Amino acid sequence: MMNKFGLMTSPLSNPSVLPWRSVKEIASSPVLIVAPHPDDETLGCGGAIALLRSLNCHVQVLVISDGTLSHPRSRKYPADTLRSLREAETLSALKLLGVEVNHVTFWRMQDGSISTQYQSVVVSCRAYITEVAPQIIFLPWRDDPHADHRGTWKLIHAVLDGLRLSPRLIEYPIWDWDSEQRGSLPASLEVTIWRLNISTVLELKQQAIAAYRSQITDLIDDDPEGFRLSAEMLANFTHPWEVYIEENR
Repeated sequence: MMNKFGLMTSPLSNPSVLPWRSVKEIASSPVLIVAPHPDDETLGCGGAIALLRSLNCHVQVLVISDGTLSHPRSRKYPADTLRSLREAETLSALKLLGVEVNHVTFWRMQDGSISTQYQSVVVSCRAYITEVAPQIIFLPWRDDPHADHRGTWKLIHAVLDGLRLSPRLIEYPIWDWDSEQRGSLPASLEVTIWRLNISTVLELKQQAIAAYRSQITDLIDDDPEGFRLSAEMLANFTHPWEVYIEENR
């Protein structure tokens, strides 16, 4: 449905009508999962990761920022300590999903800077992606309300510009699940939006999400303005399906 501004209503407002796809329809190898922050890969793609690994697809994960702005005023967890904690959580979560430590790369860009600083890492990131040579790249939805997510999308597209690689690009929503932040789709953007059935690995995904104690519990209790994913927000990532968006080519 289109509104008076020429924008399409977000399909996330009624995801139950989206068509289904099975993992075998997308399975290819190697696969690269790109996350703006430590946890986005599990929230947005945890089910896909587990399913792809169950089919013995090679999965690499690239985490762009260090995630240290989640609790900027904590004295118990200053930036270096928080970075180490969040990386450890990521490794624990991904191990549950079937990804080994040596297949996870942390880029450690300053949290909150991706949208303005991504050009500084294009060359090195291009070398990384050339080495991985992914057949599929999962990356954040280009119009995600969070600037770091939009910046990550821009980074990957800047990296791919000029490369001979032409991987399948599958975008995943994160903050569009929040109805107060959710945007609309430009009518000019032709995309296919579908659901991946993750029912067989849902319990694994839930266990992986639980590994992110710094983001979903009061583990860090000395920053009154610290970030914490609400139960309402988390519920969007524990359905027996995940939603993905692909631009029609």
